[in-house]
Formats: sequence, structure tokens, C-alpha cells
Amino acid sequence: MSLEQHSEENIVYMIEAIKTKLRMASGAAMQASNFKIEQYEDIRDIYEVVQSKNNFSISEVEALVSELGKLRK
Repeated sequence: MSLEQHSEENIVYMIEAIKTKLRMASGAAMQASNFKIEQYEDIRDIYEVVQSKNNFSISEVEALVSELGKLRK
């Protein structure tokens, strides 16, 4: 999947991939529809960080979730 194009579909894909990789128990609260297309690059940055690692400490997960929370509408 190419993430070069800024689209709602790509935001949905990235948010779902982040939730899956971080095994977010509160994943239902992190809906892709809560994010604006203007935040695409920030979401992609978080997505790339999450995809680059296999394991996360609790503090890393909390920091990533916090950053996503700041981007919500």
C-alpha cells in the first residue's frame, strides 16, 4: 500500500495498523474518523515509528498513544 497520497483511506489503514501493533486495549476509542487529513504527516510519522519496532515498553506505548491523542479532533 502506498502511503504517499493523503487520503482518509490511508489514515484508516495507518490508525488500524498502529492499534494492532501496539495491541491497544482501548483501540475502540482511537477511531480513524477522529483525525483530520491535515494531520496526515504527523500520523504517518507515528505509523513509521510503530512499524519500525517489534517491541515497545509501556512508557513507549503511553507516549505514542499520547501523541495520537493530541492529534485527535
